[in-house]
Amino acid sequence: MPLPLTGRLLRPLGTALLLLACHHAAAADAAAAAPDPVPAAAMPPPAAFFDAAAMSGAKLSPDGRYLAMRTAAPGARALLAVVELDTLERRAVAQFSDIDVAEFEWVNPRRLVFGTGDWSRPPGEAALDHGLYAVDRDGANLRVLTEDRHAPPPGPLVKRHLQPAHTYLLGQAGAQDSDRIYVSRAAFNDNTGDFSHWELVQLDTVSGAASRVPRPGPVHAWLLDQDGAPRLALTRRDGRSAVHYLDPAKDSWRQLAEFPTYAYAADGYAPLGFGSGGKLYVGADAGADKSAVYALDPASGKLAAAPLLSLPDYDFHGALVHRKGRLLGLRVLSDAPSMVWLDPDMQAQQRRVDALLPNTVNLVSTAAQADSSWLLVESYSDTQPASFLLFDRASGKLSLLGHSRPAIAPARMAPRQLLRYPARDGLSIPVWLTLPPGAAKPLPTVLLVHDGPQRRGADWGWHAEAQFLASRGYAVLQPEYRGGMGFGTRHFRAGARQWGLAMQDDLADGARWAVAQGIADPGRICLAGAGYGGYATLMGLAKEPALFRCGVAWAAITDIGQLYSARHGVLADTSDDWLRHGMPELVGDPVKDAAQFQATSPLAQAARIKQPLLLAYSAADRRVPLAEGEAFHAAVKAGNPQVDWLRYDGEQDDWALARTRIDFWGRVERFLAKHIGPR
Repeated sequence: MPLPLTGRLLRPLGTALLLLACHHAAAADAAAAAPDPVPAAAMPPPAAFFDAAAMSGAKLSPDGRYLAMRTAAPGARALLAVVELDTLERRAVAQFSDIDVAEFEWVNPRRLVFGTGDWSRPPGEAALDHGLYAVDRDGANLRVLTEDRHAPPPGPLVKRHLQPAHTYLLGQAGAQDSDRIYVSRAAFNDNTGDFSHWELVQLDTVSGAASRVPRPGPVHAWLLDQDGAPRLALTRRDGRSAVHYLDPAKDSWRQLAEFPTYAYAADGYAPLGFGSGGKLYVGADAGADKSAVYALDPASGKLAAAPLLSLPDYDFHGALVHRKGRLLGLRVLSDAPSMVWLDPDMQAQQRRVDALLPNTVNLVSTAAQADSSWLLVESYSDTQPASFLLFDRASGKLSLLGHSRPAIAPARMAPRQLLRYPARDGLSIPVWLTLPPGAAKPLPTVLLVHDGPQRRGADWGWHAEAQFLASRGYAVLQPEYRGGMGFGTRHFRAGARQWGLAMQDDLADGARWAVAQGIADPGRICLAGAGYGGYATLMGLAKEPALFRCGVAWAAITDIGQLYSARHGVLADTSDDWLRHGMPELVGDPVKDAAQFQATSPLAQAARIKQPLLLAYSAADRRVPLAEGEAFHAAVKAGNPQVDWLRYDGEQDDWALARTRIDFWGRVERFLAKHIGPR
């Protein structure tokens, strides 16, 4: 039987709207009686929203006696610290003057492994260093695990055991019972230099000795089993994906399934992880519109008759949670991430935590290899950035570890809710609405378009861009337009080959819906977005000049046809398989659809854009080259004097550097204030 969808553990869309309505009822009552919005001088500065997080990750040790966490003081490098839970004593175990600690994982109860990067340099600069290190929980026995292409990093160096610089953490905990871990190593095509596949390498974090796991083909993803051993490999070739199973009885790979990578396949599935006894769990739609969690028998390759977990309004997206090789529950994304526990004791602990923190989403983590008294809690809401706490099961008390953004005052943030509006063809479009508290409607509005487009845009939580804009008095609309992921097969497939067409109409329909609801001031709606979101911003200005007053586009795609060109920077970070098979299926055929591409490319429509426009590009962007932005800028500037141009050298479309984000959004604030700000 599928798990019941009850309480705060999982919130389908209808329930989510009801809960959000209840959650914000008090806020709405307060807003009705609230004074006018605070003056600009009292607004939180852009740095409060876009600076690096003060605390950005925490993980319990396998035995549940220690906790590792990544923190950063203002202006300082991110460091790795360990907390002894019985005493709450903290110790910095990895801290450098010239690089930042990035991702990290426990190797075993005594030892940690972590990656590094230079977060002060743009990602496009050649001097950016990535490295892997290992260290004991007391800061001793620091070991360099990968080659450094520049200055030798700190720690002992044994060159014959160093891994190449393109070696990364796998993102899976592993067995955590020895000094060995599994890491992934990028492999490249000898002729073109393009990425080819991932090698799986077992690496000793003390000696540096390594051995490569035999692979069944060009692997693009590896999956460890419940005991931390390699068990599944996913290959991708010629537009088809295959799932391979490493049979423990024969120690050889066996293909379980094969299906089209980009076209819809009724028998397709996505492996999620393993449960006790080697049971494989996958995400599959099994002929339904929404994908759910099913058990799959590796011997027969057959799905169970009924799902373990299904969501009426969402595709399943999440992860399995284990302790000592046994499946305890799942982390699930509905409107917000939530925990669904199979284990009765963890269900009870979740209820205790939720009772102490009643107005937030509380993601509870447990030690992987022991029944510890301590649980880690990541707590947040739409108005509260993430905080990290410890829950002592024995005493029932919570202890604060730290806030991700201590400069943010939740009481001054804007409530956020998920609604739906009908597109002109009847498709129901989810939309995130963030409204500035205390502001009288209708409001100047920013329609923020997510990148992708084959991804989900957002969830219910604290989002820097939306909150920053709301703090300046703008309503923020974030449509989950067709073609995006997470809302069912029909919603996703409806976006196939619809760039500039039905996907674009969804945005215009959302803006008109907001006007009809009394939310948006019809004369003050601005489009904004990056990548595909930037593309949609430019096309929206061209197609709907009476609807959209202005636009903000960064790293915007302006010529669809150039996406298929071998000269285009997209080849630097996307596969040839996607170029040859995925894009013709989901974007269009460059020959058959050439006329459509011309009609739906902003570069060809630049003369139609007369509204104020803010453009931003980077010379290091691997997807949208600077030359494309410069060509569009020249084309639109010829007939539009209201075009502002920004260039951030070394950056990419997500603005990796805090100083870039702070500068960019400060400029966006001034641009919006000039063109759609308060009268």
